[in-house]
Amino acid sequence: MALKTFNISEGIYERFYRLCKEHGISMSKQVEMFMAAQTEDEPKARQEYLRRLESIRKGRFVSVKDFAGRYGL
Repeated sequence: MALKTFNISEGIYERFYRLCKEHGISMSKQVEMFMAAQTEDEPKARQEYLRRLESIRKGRFVSVKDFAGRYGL
């Protein structure tokens, strides 16, 4: 395993550190997974995923403050 050094802004590092700590995940593993996803050999599949994700984000949503009340649960 290689040990590398990166220059990252303090604010971004702190936010990512808190996120990982709150969810009990390894920062190193998250960075490794990000790098693997960015360099994968299946860019067509990745592009399809990103296209679908964008269409979901642009979808119509209903704001629900009381889920149980709205749906009678």
